Amino acid sequence: MLSTVETTPVLAELAEKIQGSLFTDTVMRTLYATDASAYREMPLGVVIPETQKDLETIIRFADQHALPLIPRTAGTSLAGQVVGKALIVDVSKFFNRILEINEEESYVWVEPGVVRDVLNVELKKHGLFFGPETSTANRAMIGGMLGNNSCGSNSVVYGSTRDHVLEVEGYLSDGTLVNFSSENPFETLKGLKEGTRLHTIYAKTLEALSDSKRQQEIQDEFPKPSIHRRNTGYAVDMLLNTDAFESKKAPFNFCALLAGSEGTLCFATKIKLHVDKLPPKHLGLVCAHFNTIDEALRANLIALKFNPSASELMDHYILECTKANPEQRQNRFFVEGDPGAILVVELLSDDPNELASQAKEVEKAMLSENLGYHFPYITGENVKKVWDLRKAGLGLLSNLPGDEKAVAVIEDTAVDVNDLPAFIAEFNVILSENNLYCVHYAHAGSGELHLRPIINLKTKEGHKMFRHIAEEIARLVKKYKGSLSGEHGDGRLRGEFIPWMVGESNYQLMRELKSWWDPKGIFNPNKIVDTPPMDSFLRYEAGQITPDFKTAFRYQDQDVLQHAEQCNGSGDCRKTPISGGTMCPSFMATRNEKETTRARANILREFLTRSPQENRFAHEEIKEVMDLCLACKGCKSECPSNVDVAKLKMEFLYQYQKEKGLPIRSWLVGHFSSISSIASKIPFAYNLVMGTPFLRRIANRIVGFHPNRSMPLLANQTLRAWLKNRPSISSNKAVFLFVDEFTNFNDAEVGRKAVLLLEALGYEVRTLDHPISGRSFLSKGMLDEAKELAQKNVELWSDLVSQEVPLVGIEPSALLTFRDEYPDLVSEAWVDRAKELAKNVLLLEEFIAKELEAKRISPNQFTQEKRLIKLHGHCQQKSISSLVPAKKALSLPPNYEVQLIPSGCCGMAGSFGYEKEHYDLSMQIGELVLFPTVRAQAPEVIIAASGTSCRHQIHDGTQREAKHTAEILFEALV
Repeated sequence: MLSTVETTPVLAELAEKIQGSLFTDTVMRTLYATDASAYREMPLGVVIPETQKDLETIIRFADQHALPLIPRTAGTSLAGQVVGKALIVDVSKFFNRILEINEEESYVWVEPGVVRDVLNVELKKHGLFFGPETSTANRAMIGGMLGNNSCGSNSVVYGSTRDHVLEVEGYLSDGTLVNFSSENPFETLKGLKEGTRLHTIYAKTLEALSDSKRQQEIQDEFPKPSIHRRNTGYAVDMLLNTDAFESKKAPFNFCALLAGSEGTLCFATKIKLHVDKLPPKHLGLVCAHFNTIDEALRANLIALKFNPSASELMDHYILECTKANPEQRQNRFFVEGDPGAILVVELLSDDPNELASQAKEVEKAMLSENLGYHFPYITGENVKKVWDLRKAGLGLLSNLPGDEKAVAVIEDTAVDVNDLPAFIAEFNVILSENNLYCVHYAHAGSGELHLRPIINLKTKEGHKMFRHIAEEIARLVKKYKGSLSGEHGDGRLRGEFIPWMVGESNYQLMRELKSWWDPKGIFNPNKIVDTPPMDSFLRYEAGQITPDFKTAFRYQDQDVLQHAEQCNGSGDCRKTPISGGTMCPSFMATRNEKETTRARANILREFLTRSPQENRFAHEEIKEVMDLCLACKGCKSECPSNVDVAKLKMEFLYQYQKEKGLPIRSWLVGHFSSISSIASKIPFAYNLVMGTPFLRRIANRIVGFHPNRSMPLLANQTLRAWLKNRPSISSNKAVFLFVDEFTNFNDAEVGRKAVLLLEALGYEVRTLDHPISGRSFLSKGMLDEAKELAQKNVELWSDLVSQEVPLVGIEPSALLTFRDEYPDLVSEAWVDRAKELAKNVLLLEEFIAKELEAKRISPNQFTQEKRLIKLHGHCQQKSISSLVPAKKALSLPPNYEVQLIPSGCCGMAGSFGYEKEHYDLSMQIGELVLFPTVRAQAPEVIIAASGTSCRHQIHDGTQREAKHTAEILFEALV
């Protein structure tokens, strides 16, 4: 089916022939115009095939009409591999099946859209795993890993994807279905019909590689064989190094060529991989600290003598970036002082004592050479924190304020590991001569560091430097007979330099090879060979000027466009529920690129940069992509670039509605508190309507809510009214209670339990008449109203609240506005006061956990009864705060066991799940993890959820009643 009539007759014809969807609208083309590289070029369209038949039809149609195709999976490529003026064929949504797992023969058959980490979850059940592990492994797909010949941190043991590919089934560009595996190619050739594409491929390849002169040129010009990570052009050297040309070598297999070919030769539909037995049970990390990078690289050579499974480097700049990231700050627990570099050496063993002893030997060996000053040894659950810190490097580099960014231009060089210290020393001299500095991180053990100079690509000077530094480093790599690409591929970034790296004759062989496989240039044209200049089609234009945006929010040291531009396309938002985390719930449910955090940043960047309108926000295209953002705030903490799309959505709605007007439903939601205040005068009438299914369905339709969605009922007495009519206790321990609008009108019973709990624990609960939080205004982009409330609340509370007498709240979405939005909304003169106030504004769970730690609350005050609690965390609580205090608070009763439900967003997200057009997706999100987990619990298990929306969603989705921490602990008092 075709998404829009805005298309060419040719593509309209193709749309009629397939079961899948073909898009040629501006929105979809824009979202697929970039990947994780510096490049941008609008494609002809985007097609989402659903079946094998679709793929064959698309390829044969492309061959017939000379229509270029670009195969794409997660779109995390760093060299522009999936950017171009072609029809993008996205197989990530429907080609994601694991077809066969064979334990006895240690192989697996998969489709190209299978996510690497998801594959390993299934393989683990069979005692197996797939070794190559990229930093993008929780969203990188096997098809992309094949195309790029991906490696990862453990390549010193498990090599690259190429080393694991046994067989590939797919299509040639004329639609011929092919299968490649280990074979005698000369025997195969005899059985092929002359004149066919397959015959040409075999005949021409064998003829070329049988030529002794060509063989010598390949041996002389290609990177050193000792460099395992090498993706310099087509891997004809790997084909040459087989038993087809020299006995006792590895079997000839065209899969070695397809690995790293970036989808330019064959469209893979099924891939057979060798998999390994699970590694030894115990793992430990020696996190060696050094004063300089050179020390770390020399120590790396010592580490390799101990046969580590990985040896990874993080430099000073990377470590600095992690200080500002909320999630990564927690992962810095092992960092001592301010090291110039940390080398993370991973060791494996079935014996934990042997592992600890080996770690000591590594430390001893390094110290004997006067290398390193601190050697923490990390095991258990903390190992993941260290690797998460290392893997976050790529995205964190986008956090640099302003227009200067760490640019992926020379980040993929690989040399013999023994040459690495000298190579990096020369590399840094070149940078210094060009007044550049660079981050250094990643795969020291394999001779490859990811090296990213800081360049402003919005300037003409930056564009010139982009090319100049690439040329300089290409010459240096050639000097060391290294590979310009170790794992990220050539694409359109390094293709121009392949003649330099392998010689003109070998380059012409590669061009010929492309013509044998794909004479019309259908598959991913202008990648690897015949690429345009590496400084063309860049994401940012030289000298581009953008207007000053007058925004409601502040964006720290940036403007709103620069905040959106922090997204570099690394695709962390394409995680699956299996990988855990919250970001991005709508993508997890739909698997559509349009629903990613990346897509929302991309669409904003595109229109804020290029729109001809005075109000650059007032575009329906932005509205379309922003629509399914639940404003869950998962991206604020989980996106390594900290792109806060929830904040960007609020800003967009504010700016868009200035011109387009405020919808009546948004007005009603925004003024929830005022409307509830009126309705609370006669709550029985409101509850009669909303508690009667027939009447509620009518009312919902009138407002624009889904008829199947139940509505929260009003409390018979508001929390404020209850508080006014009762005496409070006096104590030397006191808190202020923030009576949020949701608890006040709907969840008053939760509020009462919170007050009674605090008083029972010996605290005076002080209340006063204060403004509402403004959360509902924020959610609908009514930022003038929200700003007024923020200002009033900060002015009111900043002189009253202190560390000794904090402001405590019940509903996370309301209370956390103090810590999240308020400092960016209040007037400039009040920013510091707002930030200072935020330090002493605590969720009830945070307050209880803090008091428990200070021993002002005792577990003896609670029941000894044994209970199991399943805790679902509120999205904003996970992002702005943490679930650790909630777990500590709920564990106060000594025999209460608290287990976190590994759910992301519940799917309700304020009014989102009520709205008629969003209801189905809301429930779909709930079904990912939360609903099935809750349904599986025995009746006596307590379901805990702090958010009022979360509790409502759990009720509607499972008919189970979830409780707030306040209720659970009050009921557990003795």
